[in-house]
Amino acid sequence: FVSTVNNDLEKRISDAFCVFDHHGDKLIDVREVGTVLRLLGCVPTEQEVNEVISATETEETSGVVHLTKFLPHVSQLLMERKMEPAAPEKILEAFKILDFENKGYLTKDSFGKLMMEEGEPFTQEEMDEMWPVAIDPISGHIPYELYLNQLMVSL
Repeated sequence: FVSTVNNDLEKRISDAFCVFDHHGDKLIDVREVGTVLRLLGCVPTEQEVNEVISATETEETSGVVHLTKFLPHVSQLLMERKMEPAAPEKILEAFKILDFENKGYLTKDSFGKLMMEEGEPFTQEEMDEMWPVAIDPISGHIPYELYLNQLMVSL
C-alpha cells in the first residue's frame, strides 16, 4: 500500500487503523474493527461492525482486515454519514420518554435495567464506565439533561 493518502478523511481513517496495526503490515484483527470505527467518531451497532468486517475481511486470511480494503469502504460510509451519533435533541427526547413521571431524572436501577436488557445491551464493563459520569453523587439518580450536556462536551 504505497500510494499516498490524498485527503484528510483517508488520513484520519489510515491513522486510526494504524493504531491497531501492531505488526506494521497494514493488517488488523477483525475484533479491532469496532474500536477503529469508534475512534473515528462513529457509533456503530454490532450489526454494522459485522457488515464492515464482512465487506473488508481478507479472503486469504480470515480474522484480519487489510487497510487497502478497509480504507475505501469506511471512507464511503463516512462520506454517506453512516454510523453517526444521534443528535442531542433526539437523545433528550428519548430520555424524556423514559421519564414518564417528568421528574427530570431516571433512577440508576431503572436506567441500568433498560441499558442491559433492551435493544443492543450494554456490558457490565460499559455500565461501570458510564455510571461515574451519569449518576449525581448526591441524589444517586441520573439527571439526564446534565448527563447529556456532559456527553456533548466530551464528543
